[in-house]
Amino acid sequence: MAKKKEKQITEYLPLTESSYYILLTLTKPLHGYAMMQEIEALSKGAVTIGPGTLYGALSTMEQEGLIKMVREEGRRKEYLLTPKGAAVLLEQIKRFETMLENGSNIKAMLKSLKKEYEETNGRNNQEN
Repeated sequence: MAKKKEKQITEYLPLTESSYYILLTLTKPLHGYAMMQEIEALSKGAVTIGPGTLYGALSTMEQEGLIKMVREEGRRKEYLLTPKGAAVLLEQIKRFETMLENGSNIKAMLKSLKKEYEETNGRNNQEN
């Protein structure tokens, strides 16, 4: 039987927001509930992951070698980022840095356009 070809790091990108935060939390061993709490805290409440989404993602990430189970006590399993998972996370962070740099380069122009929109939108709302 032929061995499955290993995916290149870039083939995992871009990560979904959920996957990004899951990998980000697993720089230390955590169980599922702790991950959900950590993700909500790290994202300042912007991202909440339910158990179904989390455990499905953990299963896939473990199969792909991005994370590994490091401890199991009863039903509680703790996971940790693998070197491959760290490489994927690092590449995603580089993508974010490029996006942020590009956004910063046009931020002043965007602020001007936003102000123009708000002024126009404000006048239209006052007339109605």
